[in-house]
Amino acid sequence: MTREEFIKKVDEKLKLIRTEKGYTQDKMAEILGISKKTLVQVEKERASLGWAVAVATCVIFKNSEILELTFGGDIDEIIVSLSFKNEERKYTPTLGGKIWWNDLKNEKGYTIQQNIISSHYRILDINKRRICYSFEKEYIDKRFEELTE
Repeated sequence: MTREEFIKKVDEKLKLIRTEKGYTQDKMAEILGISKKTLVQVEKERASLGWAVAVATCVIFKNSEILELTFGGDIDEIIVSLSFKNEERKYTPTLGGKIWWNDLKNEKGYTIQQNIISSHYRILDINKRRICYSFEKEYIDKRFEELTE
């Protein structure tokens, strides 16, 4: 997934998110910090939110079922993966990927998973904590090899 693809998906779902939350166009535009005219143009597929407003939309409405179904779970992970080439941070335990993830490889307590919707990869440790994530399979394979040596 690229930033452009991410933005396009948010653009396409904006009206559904607004409807899901029960906001008028005026209120939604105010929340996102854009004009009502811009919001209407995006909803009619004549304009685009751009990176900053697409990210803001996902952060503000991260509990949206529409966004969850669109991106396959944790939107923060996707945003960070698109913002930084390869990211590693310590995270709280996940649920282990029961819904949105396919296990690709398990070895020495580490698991490579791929998101079934966004197709990005992550490595979990034995406690189901995220070690790293990326859209680059080569990076994930290299990190997995380093972790399991």
